[in-house]
Amino acid sequence: MRRGRARLRAVALIGIDGSGKTTQAHRLAEALTAAGHPATYHRNAGGRRWLGRLAQRVGRPDAQRLVGRNGLLALESLLRWLAIALALVTCLVTGRTAVMDRWSACQYASIRAHGGQRWERLARAGYRVFPPPRVTFLLTLDPAEAYRRIERRGTDHESMQWLSDAATAYRTLPEYGSFVVVDGSGTPEEVSHRIRAHLTEWLPGEPVPAQARP
Repeated sequence: MRRGRARLRAVALIGIDGSGKTTQAHRLAEALTAAGHPATYHRNAGGRRWLGRLAQRVGRPDAQRLVGRNGLLALESLLRWLAIALALVTCLVTGRTAVMDRWSACQYASIRAHGGQRWERLARAGYRVFPPPRVTFLLTLDPAEAYRRIERRGTDHESMQWLSDAATAYRTLPEYGSFVVVDGSGTPEEVSHRIRAHLTEWLPGEPVPAQARP
């Protein structure tokens, strides 16, 4: 990572459900703010959890059974696009760093995991208007451990098959080589330390990592 006084406009955290994105995005926003770089957390959700709850209320097992695969992918893509657009505009106006809990790559991975490659081309055309974050962290975690974490929190449910498919989807994205891959296992403090080690220009005091991709 280059040294200098460049403003950190946006950082994104991506990965499968249960990998710790939300926890780490909150922690990173707090750390940046404490270090004198005011930052705001943004949860760029695609609405799948909300749609899943709605589906259960009307007697359907999940969101896909409620609106169909194509409907789900279209709604996810639109809602996440709107969330990212609002986050970027907000931080442009306020001058704060945007810490993104999910990014466009999450939508591409979701589309691949659902087997909707035709939708990926359309999504990429729409998301192309967004400037890329300065750093995109991909939190990796064994799908079995991600499954256990999701079951422990008890707010939603994901199948092992979906988590495995999503993990594979992230690895096959053409952007994968540009991600900073971070091991999401261990305590939140340990994972935070791994993330902060890649942002020493803005978070001094952390050791510089030997390589960007462990």
